[in-house]
Amino acid sequence: QVRDPVTDSVSGDFSGERNTPGLMGSGAIEMLAREMTVELHALRAQASAEAERSGEPVARDLAAKGVDFGRLTARPDGTSDTRGIQGVDADLIIRPFHQKGVVVSLREFTVNAFNHHHGMEAIERFGKARTGMDDFDEDGVPDELTIGDITVATIFQASLAVPGQVVPRDSRRARAIERGKATFEVIGCADCHRPAMLLDHAVFSEPGPFNSPGTLRPEDGSRPVTFDLGSQGSLPRPERQPDGRLVIRAYTDLKRHDLCDAEIHHFCNESLEQNSVSTREFLTKRLWDAGTSAPYGHRGDLTTLTEAIRAHGGEGRPARDAFVDLEAQQRGEVVEFLKSLQVLPDGTPRPIVRENEPAGKQKRMQP
Repeated sequence: QVRDPVTDSVSGDFSGERNTPGLMGSGAIEMLAREMTVELHALRAQASAEAERSGEPVARDLAAKGVDFGRLTARPDGTSDTRGIQGVDADLIIRPFHQKGVVVSLREFTVNAFNHHHGMEAIERFGKARTGMDDFDEDGVPDELTIGDITVATIFQASLAVPGQVVPRDSRRARAIERGKATFEVIGCADCHRPAMLLDHAVFSEPGPFNSPGTLRPEDGSRPVTFDLGSQGSLPRPERQPDGRLVIRAYTDLKRHDLCDAEIHHFCNESLEQNSVSTREFLTKRLWDAGTSAPYGHRGDLTTLTEAIRAHGGEGRPARDAFVDLEAQQRGEVVEFLKSLQVLPDGTPRPIVRENEPAGKQKRMQP
């Protein structure tokens, strides 16, 4: 989608084969990314100010919502040494969309997709036609998507329900899932697939503050559109804590990781870098819909959850090996736990429900 002129080749030299990830809960994911970006930028600003005051370089560990993004060194002249940054671009903007983590917002994703897949161009990127000659793709239809068109498409996606968990009525299976969740955390899967993060501010605002030029930004003058992720949008919605924060059980750290090593390199099949991200790195997959999102992997070529786990190399290798070394029953319990994480029927009142319970009788369950 960045080639001009476009290519009609499906060769791996020009494109990557990708499985489409789910969009459920995307509004919460974008807001998590925004808050993490603000945290990282604050750390950079603190280091820069200290370096300017002291006249000496200042190193600062970078962490947002408990996720480690390496280390940055600020110099007195206002520049920074970014070589120690890990899992995010040097600008410290968390980009939570695409398999590679290269798209900052649902709005950017939407503008890209309309153009790339449908040949429909957004005014905010291509400009408003001034004459009949300003038909950028020469299809006879100028001004195909207004700012309002992109906004409503973005809000629709942002307001989609969050996935949840289905707890079996069979007590033996329910206990197996509980044990599987505990094992998942003990063997290290939760180091990257973090079970939950807290969203400090529940209000989704559009457009987002970190959009790049060519995607509408707050400073472009349009009136923002807002809604509360905890009380508006499709059901189920994220759980709200007494202090107003939302619990986002997405099973990701929104960080890119190297998933390849000398022995396991399933994820290293691509030859084309996307937005200068290494072909070895992928954004941590959100697992909150794992039970309803098969097939797995960035290409959709892994049929089962066990296959997907075994394909992890590189930074995922220790947890993968720990899983392989488990007894068969324990491996099965981990898989049962992951299968319980599902996209729930529209209108389900809460994200954690009991299997086959009528919607009107579902009670809040402790995770």
